[in-house]
Amino acid sequence: MKNIILISITFLSITSVVGQTKYFTKTGNIIFEASVPSFEEIKSENNSVTAIIDTDTQEFAVLALMKAFRFKIALMEEHFNENYLESDTYPKATFKGKLVKFELSKLSQTPQKIQLNGILNIHNKSKEISTIALVSLKDNSINLTANFNIKPEDFDVKIPSIVKEKIAKEINIHINLDMQKK
Repeated sequence: MKNIILISITFLSITSVVGQTKYFTKTGNIIFEASVPSFEEIKSENNSVTAIIDTDTQEFAVLALMKAFRFKIALMEEHFNENYLESDTYPKATFKGKLVKFELSKLSQTPQKIQLNGILNIHNKSKEISTIALVSLKDNSINLTANFNIKPEDFDVKIPSIVKEKIAKEINIHINLDMQKK
């Protein structure tokens, strides 16, 4: 009897692992922009973002290292990492959530609008995010793009009064991920 139970548990464990389909990338892209008219552009890009989606559970996760964001002006990058985001203390940003009513079998090359809900953690502070993602499937790769806005104060990011008017009150975040089957 013990052997039958053990074999059953082993079989169920193997089939649950085999049944899972995950798509993954380490080269995702995040752009954020905090520019305001009449002042210098405040825009940064990170091209080494890690992301994974489990197509069976609809779970989705993203990890971005803060020091991987690149600015046109080195001084902005330095201020971003040392003064605002304190990247040595808080080295990463994460997003964990779900794609609501996501079905891999219904994806095509034409992007579909899918609700994306989750928790964004930056600077060791978390905030619920809800946005529409455009999701498509081409050549065994899932592409996901999404845009949303955040406020620095929601993540306890302090902007000095001397530059407060030069930085947008809401920062636009754009995500572009091409995830390959794992």
